[in-house]
Amino acid sequence: MHSFPDHLLKGHANFMAGRYVREKDRYRELAASGQNPTTMIIACCDSRAAPEMIFDCEPGEVFVLRNVANLVPTYQPDGGQHGTSAGIEFAVKGLGISNIVIMGHGRCGGIKAALNPAPSPLHSGDFIGKWMSMLGDLPDQVGQNDLMTAAERQTALERISIRNSIRNLRTFPYVADLEAAGKLAVHGAWFDISTGELWVMDGESGDFVRPEI
Repeated sequence: MHSFPDHLLKGHANFMAGRYVREKDRYRELAASGQNPTTMIIACCDSRAAPEMIFDCEPGEVFVLRNVANLVPTYQPDGGQHGTSAGIEFAVKGLGISNIVIMGHGRCGGIKAALNPAPSPLHSGDFIGKWMSMLGDLPDQVGQNDLMTAAERQTALERISIRNSIRNLRTFPYVADLEAAGKLAVHGAWFDISTGELWVMDGESGDFVRPEI
């Protein structure tokens, strides 16, 4: 039997000796009163793009849902097991969050696989190919532009995918209703792993811009 990863145990020891000591009152308050975040972040499960670290969040500050390529499916209340949709429902109906941020990132493996039709483990597996298929023909549309470099095509699809997920998110009736009533705001963001830069989607134009702080 394999032992629990040692680097995780050491990391937890550092956490207990450092951050937990500084924030133990907050952790105890959260344990007693429950969580009450105002923002949900739907992000990629890429180990290099952790929202809590990128946004320097405190415990209990954000409700994070991560999946391959930070995709949001359309509203499909059928017999399937919809993990992402369940997370959205819990955040909106259970926690009453007021912001949903869909955050993509540069050098996303899922987006790269969607652009590359060559056979790979990502295409031949049981789940990833089907999951990425919710992008429809968007990869083909981007991939056909031979005036763009491979890196430019990938960045373009990463950002287009965010817009597509926002469109899908708005097919959830309670999301659309709350947004129309001004009680919920939907945002898009793109994080550059290599530079640490954050680009935020303009709600009107759809352009990704560097925010002024």
